[in-house]
Amino acid sequence: MLHVGIEGNSEIIVKAEDTAARYGSGLIEVFATPAMIGLMESTAQLSIQSFLDNGLITLGTEVNIKHLKATPVGMKVKCVTKLISIDGKKLVFEVSAFDEIAMIGNGTHSRYIVDAEKFMGKLK
Repeated sequence: MLHVGIEGNSEIIVKAEDTAARYGSGLIEVFATPAMIGLMESTAQLSIQSFLDNGLITLGTEVNIKHLKATPVGMKVKCVTKLISIDGKKLVFEVSAFDEIAMIGNGTHSRYIVDAEKFMGKLK
């Protein structure tokens, strides 16, 4: 049963393909904001997937994130998420990311529960 308080976490090691220079969001080899947001979205999604009925997934719809600190290639980044609100099919998560030294980003992320097959059918 889906409930407020579900937590998730994941870790990565920052690679060259995760940098601002590679994403095109900046010019230097540090962890890119889009990569950090992707990690936050993925962690939130994975944290609640097992609580959903077969065929249901969540889609990210909103991010409100602050990127607080640069992280170099080779450093570990840990993401922590917590489901803080359920409003029908809308889920809101508190999200944070930390490198080996300090918090590097935080904010909120919203996702909506959808039937994957029906959703894809509407796109055709």
